[in-house]
Amino acid sequence: MITLKLTDYKKMIEHAEKWLPAEACGLLAGRVDGENKTVEKVYLLTNVDNSREHFSMDPREQLQAVKDMRAEGLVPLGNWHSHPETPSRPSDEDKRLAYDSSASYMILSLMYRDRPVLNSFHIEGTQSTKEELIIV
Repeated sequence: MITLKLTDYKKMIEHAEKWLPAEACGLLAGRVDGENKTVEKVYLLTNVDNSREHFSMDPREQLQAVKDMRAEGLVPLGNWHSHPETPSRPSDEDKRLAYDSSASYMILSLMYRDRPVLNSFHIEGTQSTKEELIIV
């Protein structure tokens, strides 16, 4: 299970809407307790590809986020990105680029602008499994 604060969820939506029609992206940091992950901080990063079909995080921003995580005693939990025009599920490219099987991969669909959908996935190879996501 992974828990996310409602304020962070709204922050992700706002960031994703600003990036339209391109994908938005970011990192997730927090704490792990057994099988449970709690997101304590969401990082909003720049998609240097500025593409509606894929993303690449700005390396300088990634490094700064990791330094911030360490300073705050948080651990990396995974990343998130938006799908401006497609459902909240991993694309073949998302699966191919999911190198860390311990990470959570959140996908925010803005396919229906008035009803954003956020899901979290465990990805290993070509297999993706939806994780239980609780927004509090």
